[in-house]
Amino acid sequence: MSRTLRLLITGGGTGGHTYPALTTLAAVQRRQVPHDVLWVGTAGGLEARITAEHGIPFKAITTGKLRRRPNLKELGTNIADVFRIPVGVFQAIGHAARFLPDVVLSTGGYVAVPIGVAAKLIRRPLVMHEQTTVVGLANRILSRLATRIALSHESSLDHLPAAARAKAVVTGNPIRPELLQGNRAAAYDLFGLTFEVPLIYVTGGAQGSKQINTLIAEILPRLLEHAQVVHQCGPAWIDQMRAVALPPELADRYHPVPYVGSELADLFAAADVVISRSGAGTVSELTAIGRPSVLIPLIPTGGDEQRKNARYLAEAGAARALLEPHPTGEMLLAELMPLLADPELRHTMGQAAGKLGRVDAADALCDLLLQTAGYAGPGSR
Repeated sequence: MSRTLRLLITGGGTGGHTYPALTTLAAVQRRQVPHDVLWVGTAGGLEARITAEHGIPFKAITTGKLRRRPNLKELGTNIADVFRIPVGVFQAIGHAARFLPDVVLSTGGYVAVPIGVAAKLIRRPLVMHEQTTVVGLANRILSRLATRIALSHESSLDHLPAAARAKAVVTGNPIRPELLQGNRAAAYDLFGLTFEVPLIYVTGGAQGSKQINTLIAEILPRLLEHAQVVHQCGPAWIDQMRAVALPPELADRYHPVPYVGSELADLFAAADVVISRSGAGTVSELTAIGRPSVLIPLIPTGGDEQRKNARYLAEAGAARALLEPHPTGEMLLAELMPLLADPELRHTMGQAAGKLGRVDAADALCDLLLQTAGYAGPGSR
């Protein structure tokens, strides 16, 4: 007999925690599984805006972040957060006890810890998902409470507490399925591109990256002799990037844009090389679509996550990586030129990236949720 699946989701703060949960929820909906959903997050996190945009019921709780090595500037914040955490736990228990989920999905961020504690206290199964190669502090705490642990990378097993490893399964990191359906010709038409030289897609995230934008501006005149560039530079940088002095005969090869939205899938399909950060979401997208890349990790990040992600891809032959804290334009150009000159090298790197990707990650995580909830309905596989 089918029944309505009651799914409580927690996780957020950044897109890396929010979008995998949203994509997994979409997989549940594609199965036509009868369900009620509640998302618990923070009022100021990205998850609050995303749930509002998609009409997902949302409850906010208070939470805090414990920093393992706070500096003097963070000491006061750390002390305040110590008092916020128990408040968040009590709020989480209240929301979870009223909703009574069949299963809880946690995709990380410090907001996930109170809900994980609440799930344990009200005896509801918890599926914890880790996006990065390195398991963060919040998820190391949750791994001891979780019923099942979903990992994006096999190498993450070594970062779990020994007692938690038997509960773990590698599902991959869910990405939006529309990113796999890009149209190369559409991107060429949209930006007025040429087939004479390779296309580089540069992105520093939705807001752009000062470091990446500065490096591109430094090498752009020389780079355009060998490539055309679509550069998602961020709204605050668009005027500055448009003002970069370029040889008139090459200027039409450079296409700075403040933001890339629905055209991202087409750009990924068209790009010969991608220059980007190496956050968990970006790495999952690049490997799922099988694109060679030059990665410029954001340093520092918690657990040095981005540099470890970049090294993971580079060692697999799927990317080149600038692992120095302060890379120069010359270093970036030195990594790019062999790729621009050799289509076969780009093809080989793309294949290596594709071998690391999991295009079925959302469905695999959906399966794990349904199994953990003991759900057998018309949409289960």
